[in-house]
Amino acid sequence: MKRFLRYCLIAGCTYCSLTTTLTVLPSCTGNSRQATAADTIALAAAPAFAADSAMAYVEAQCAFGPRVPGSAAHKACGDWLVTKFQSFGAQVIEQHTTVQGYDGQPIPCRNIQARVNADASDRILITAHWDSRAWADNDADATNHRTPVIAANDGASGVAVMLEMARLIQATGLSYGVDFVCFDAEDQGTPQWADDAAEETDTETGFWCLGSKYWAEQAYAVGYRARYAINLDMVGGRDSRFLMEGYSRHYAHTLVNMLWQIAGQLGYGQLFPLRNGGYVTDDHVPVNQTAAIPAIDIIPSVDSPRSGFGETWHTINDTPENIDPEVMRAVGQTIIQLIYNDNQQ
Repeated sequence: MKRFLRYCLIAGCTYCSLTTTLTVLPSCTGNSRQATAADTIALAAAPAFAADSAMAYVEAQCAFGPRVPGSAAHKACGDWLVTKFQSFGAQVIEQHTTVQGYDGQPIPCRNIQARVNADASDRILITAHWDSRAWADNDADATNHRTPVIAANDGASGVAVMLEMARLIQATGLSYGVDFVCFDAEDQGTPQWADDAAEETDTETGFWCLGSKYWAEQAYAVGYRARYAINLDMVGGRDSRFLMEGYSRHYAHTLVNMLWQIAGQLGYGQLFPLRNGGYVTDDHVPVNQTAAIPAIDIIPSVDSPRSGFGETWHTINDTPENIDPEVMRAVGQTIIQLIYNDNQQ
């Protein structure tokens, strides 16, 4: 997620094939306007997202310690995720592979896919990464730069939202299938204190998003399809504000507008302002470019001297104490509303 480009101009837009239509709100030139009555979406009945459940899932993941690939904490948390998704009636499929890190060393990679309504041919895809960064290389204290990150926001929050969504879907049902994918090895890109020249050998994601790159290659090879995908990254920070990310607008403009409009109607307009953000290297990039599935990214854009992703990003302070359950509720409820609206089509 980790290269954040702040320019907002793109040459053209690609629209995803959603069955629901919506007047386009922001332009591709970076301008935006307020929604009008004509833009209002009729909201279907949808279950209520439980923020306390999501918070409990964050704390449970963090209790294992930093989930750095190859560590005992990583294995234990992965096993817990499999069991948890299965307890919500999902069919779990795991991918195990080895990817190469920025320093040429092998990184074990374990992607975990949980399929709800596994027999349904019509599907959507919700994703988040579950690994912890091996180095707190953005910490204000340089002595912490080689300390692993607990990753309450940068990893655990997105997975927690997916778990709560899986629980709700099991309880209330949908007519189509949902695939939740926990991507591994997203956050092992070149540290700030290392020579990062090698990162430029890969034009888009460098040594970030290694698990999603592998997943997307395999998905394309077997012909996996989904109507659209939503990636969740750092969706629990206290200082969060989610702008309309650049690659998301480029590949799935209609979905971006629909989701942000729904968020506003639910009362979350301050968290989801109708404003364009920069381009962010994240797991939705290989889903769009390799798997050819229209995908958007929900990721914060924060005015902070430490990072555009928030004060705790890649620091030892990315802990449950700095998570706001109400931010996770806003994100989770908005997505739940979107997919239950789609269920009425």
